[in-house]
Amino acid sequence: MIGIFDSGMGGLTVMRALKARLPGESFVYLGDTARLPYGTKSADTVARYALQAARALLAHDIKLLVVACNTASAAALPALCEALAPLPVVGVIAPGAAAAVAAVPEGPIAVLATEGTVKGGAYVRAIQALAPRMPVVQQAAPLFVALAEEGLATGEIARLVAERYLKPLLATLPRPKGLVLGCTHFPVLKDVIADVAGPDVTIIDSAETTAAAVEAILKEKNLLAAGPGQQCFLCTDAPGRFAHLGEIFLGEAIDPGSVALVDL
Repeated sequence: MIGIFDSGMGGLTVMRALKARLPGESFVYLGDTARLPYGTKSADTVARYALQAARALLAHDIKLLVVACNTASAAALPALCEALAPLPVVGVIAPGAAAAVAAVPEGPIAVLATEGTVKGGAYVRAIQALAPRMPVVQQAAPLFVALAEEGLATGEIARLVAERYLKPLLATLPRPKGLVLGCTHFPVLKDVIADVAGPDVTIIDSAETTAAAVEAILKEKNLLAAGPGQQCFLCTDAPGRFAHLGEIFLGEAIDPGSVALVDL
């Protein structure tokens, strides 16, 4: 069983990529829907929430934990690795940074993320660890989380918000050639983001790169499962809403009976 957690439903985009790459695996997903968003909270608070979520997933006998939340990956990954050792823990920032550098090696790279991820500078550090001279610009886009959670991924409202965030970001010189979706909620708005950014900007989504990193660890540790895979879901508030809106992120219907309410 692979454990996955996020502040809400955005991490289901990572689960979607994991299921496509590892069809024999079973997954348990926890969305902390009662306390989202994480991006506006302090790093200490996010780290505390992340540890609580991880402990809840340990009860499901997981063999690997995926932190499918950029804010939690930035604020809590070292603490999670220490607390859960020797359990493998995979965040989304390092794979996303690697994907960005591979996609636009000459740069510049722009990062759209939550307020917490931007303030922490985790993507800047991760990208420049791979390419020390890479120019990186950032923009907090907190309204994208709300739009994704409300199912408003298309239409006039989504486009106006995308223009509000992207136009100043892409007006920087030299103009960014790559744009990292630095929050797992943002891929739901990928079409409108790409349309506003224009065809000369490469959109980088860390979900598939994270799935590849998980596969590599499972192979290295001889932990790959042959299936058949199963899935279950946990959330901290409104399981019916989770099942209904989660389909947008996962790309398939979620049986309301497979969603359990938990108290962290």
